[in-house]
Amino acid sequence: MAEAHQAVAFQFTVTPEGIDLQLSRNALKEIYLSGIRAWKKKFNRIKNNFMTGVYPASPSSWIFVVLTVVGTMYTRVDPSMGLIAMLREHIPLRRYMSHHGQSMMSALLFATGLWLALIFVMRQILKTLLSYHGWMFEEHGKVSSTTKVWFTLVKIFSGRKPMLYSFQNSLPRLPVPPVQDTLRRFLESVRPLMNDDDFRRTKALAKDFERNLAPRLQWYLILKSWWASNYVSDWWEEYVYLQGREPIMVNSNYYAMDFLYVTPTTSQAARAGNLVHALLLYRRRLAREQVQPLLIRGVVPMCSNQCENIFNTSRIPGVASDRLQHQVDSKHVMVYHKGRYFKVWLYQSGRLQSPSELQKQFQYILDDTSLPQPGEKYLAALTAGKRIPWAKVRKSYFSTG
Repeated sequence: MAEAHQAVAFQFTVTPEGIDLQLSRNALKEIYLSGIRAWKKKFNRIKNNFMTGVYPASPSSWIFVVLTVVGTMYTRVDPSMGLIAMLREHIPLRRYMSHHGQSMMSALLFATGLWLALIFVMRQILKTLLSYHGWMFEEHGKVSSTTKVWFTLVKIFSGRKPMLYSFQNSLPRLPVPPVQDTLRRFLESVRPLMNDDDFRRTKALAKDFERNLAPRLQWYLILKSWWASNYVSDWWEEYVYLQGREPIMVNSNYYAMDFLYVTPTTSQAARAGNLVHALLLYRRRLAREQVQPLLIRGVVPMCSNQCENIFNTSRIPGVASDRLQHQVDSKHVMVYHKGRYFKVWLYQSGRLQSPSELQKQFQYILDDTSLPQPGEKYLAALTAGKRIPWAKVRKSYFSTG
């Protein structure tokens, strides 16, 4: 009950003398710090979205364009070829502004439009450059002159200090391969696995598919490629990943280890505290988009969309298909020890706990000699089994929390 009372911000009791109101300073402080942390995250998200939206440009480049346009006006040179004067005639509330104010406002609007147009042009040029794939097929250690020039142009138009998602709007669309190439590669891949009779039958089926069904399916793919930048990713996630009914523990799940060849300490709690703290620092950098995007050869950017689901994401089982549930934030980790589940809080007074503080919590779990609740130690077997039985059990017994 003491822990529950501490979690309540205020309590009141009705007495003959009136209402006795008691405030919990610690609880109110936690609420205040939680709100500050949430607003900081919201502000950082807005700032990062703006920085990513204008990349490869930057706010400083906008200031440079504005100063350049305004400076040319004082030299009696019109860089807009009459557009600034046209904008001055259509500025809202222009009658409340002086002539100089109208000129400055119209120059500011023109400079902003010019800046956005330059961003669009640079993105289209970068997208066109990234559509070149000749560098992939060159012999290792040998780079042609064309590829050298291409690398230089990509570096020029890639901007400086990219954030995690800076290149997302500049990546080219995934091209739809011709049906003939797909069928040729399919036949080449299955030929070593078939005898002559089976291969001839498969080849005939491929020809029939190419003549009848393939043209319509190809048109569907082309249509989707116009609408989505990657026509494969959502279908792969839905039909290959989420609809897989086999256990995910050995087929999909990944794990992390702190040290592979070096053992700095034999304390299990210390290693766990250090590992969790390092993961949370990396999660913070991901949330702030401070992680550099993956660049092949330090030049060619790769898609960063998968980074969104590294943390705070659960795969909820379903009978026909699973679904992903992503939380904006998470303030705890779950620890499994000797058939028992523990909820470990990660923040104290709005700050991330240090490795030593986390170590104390993990050591408390290791020293705890309490027994599991009835059935608790068998719960993990359900999550490690096939998806359909786990989905039915979860719906029947755990659907309300």
